Amino acid sequence: MTQKLKYRQFARFTHWAMAVLVIGMLVIGFLMIQEAVGRSMKNFLFITHKNVGVLLLMLIAARIAYRWLHPPRLSPVELPAMQKLAARLTHIGLYGFLLIMPLTGYIRVRAGGFPIEALDKLGIPAFVPRSNELADAAKVIHFYGSYAIAGLILAHLSAAAFHGIVRQDGIFSRMWPPIGK
Repeated sequence: MTQKLKYRQFARFTHWAMAVLVIGMLVIGFLMIQEAVGRSMKNFLFITHKNVGVLLLMLIAARIAYRWLHPPRLSPVELPAMQKLAARLTHIGLYGFLLIMPLTGYIRVRAGGFPIEALDKLGIPAFVPRSNELADAAKVIHFYGSYAIAGLILAHLSAAAFHGIVRQDGIFSRMWPPIGK
């Protein structure tokens, strides 16, 4: 395929890297709040979740900046108006929640007075004040946001499967493979 039919390599790589990390974060987030999980495992999961969240925030910022600086110039694919609208809204929702989730996680942790080990090691101070009310509000948004992003991911995966398996119209191929041509 020519470059006009594919996203650029950086966009494809960050898409798939973030997909793996976000799905992993959803699993970790679910496991770390289970009563049956032992304290030492919970501590490991919480530390992992916080620090991977920082990485995801950096990746989504880089991805948005890259997309703004290098807008995709792909050959059009004919789609019904409702599918175009659904795709647009799903992508807006995904980008929105890819920002909301690490930001609310950061606010919940820092306002709650907890460390983010990677940032602490680098000497980066908290950018939010210590506040139980703020931490609780961010926790609620973060919790329900996990269901929203999971639903958006499911919609995105379903559409990708539909285009890749049923329609075979080249839309899935635009983002695959993650590396290479």
